Amino acid sequence: MTEKALRLGTRRSKLAMAQSGQVADAVSQVTGRPVELVEITTYGDVSREALAQIGGTGVFVAALREALLRGEVDFAVHSLKDLPTAQHEGLVVAAVPEREDPRDVVVARDARKLTDLPRGARIGTGAPRRMAQLNAYARTHGMEIETVPIRGNVDTRIGYVRSGELDAVVLAAAGLNRVGRIDEVTDFLSVDTVLPAPGQGALAIECRAGNSAQDAALIAALAELDDPFTRVAVTAERSLLAALEAGCSAPVGALADLLADGQIVKEMRLRGVVGTTDGSTLVQLSTTGPVPETHEAALALGRELATEMLAQGAAGLMGERAH
Repeated sequence: MTEKALRLGTRRSKLAMAQSGQVADAVSQVTGRPVELVEITTYGDVSREALAQIGGTGVFVAALREALLRGEVDFAVHSLKDLPTAQHEGLVVAAVPEREDPRDVVVARDARKLTDLPRGARIGTGAPRRMAQLNAYARTHGMEIETVPIRGNVDTRIGYVRSGELDAVVLAAAGLNRVGRIDEVTDFLSVDTVLPAPGQGALAIECRAGNSAQDAALIAALAELDDPFTRVAVTAERSLLAALEAGCSAPVGALADLLADGQIVKEMRLRGVVGTTDGSTLVQLSTTGPVPETHEAALALGRELATEMLAQGAAGLMGERAH
């Protein structure tokens, strides 16, 4: 008798389905069980309001978590940057697989790079974080740009460029990779130009917190997909975000990267930025130290950098979201 299929809860967007399909294949390999995708519509998918208006944090996640807790699905896949930083009681992130490219990218008309865009170029993005850093970059490099708030899936966003409504849009490299459209990128933005969202490019595989033998067995199986370096990096980034008391719609960028000497990883560098969306003020700091060996050490690294950023005025740059 074949084992019952595991049910994977996923959002319905093309990107969510693509990344969930990739995880489903990996989970099938480690468990030997078939995995079926269960499509769930979230508030963030049906609302047409700007993300900053509907609260940002958790709007793509709540319905998936409710389905998990009700036992309608066995596990769920989230884009880690959509996941609220507070731990959800009754649920556990069983695995954070190896991260995709964390960078932001430009898709522009006439195959232009960011620095080649015409004077007054209109650049679309839904993220205050991207607006803040793009506008700051433009200010320091004598460029004139206008950042335009947009929503929608990859097709919709790139469509604004194809139709000529916008000169360029900024998206996450990881998302375009997962839907097979990375060849449409006209410029990969250095993380020195735009720091990504905390957790960008990483996925979280979440399930119930082991109240039954089946849950415990699933947690153990999913743990095989966990990448320890990705996990400590995103833990530090998300700790910074939490300590700044900022939701995922706040203009906060963070990236932890591992500094290697040959094949040996020696240290981890954590960079953080927060700024006003017009780019007039940015607080950007970094810290480097030993690679955290525990969850607590990774949390501490993020908190320490957040404390330094707050001391330099970061709280005042986050609008009404900063307490």
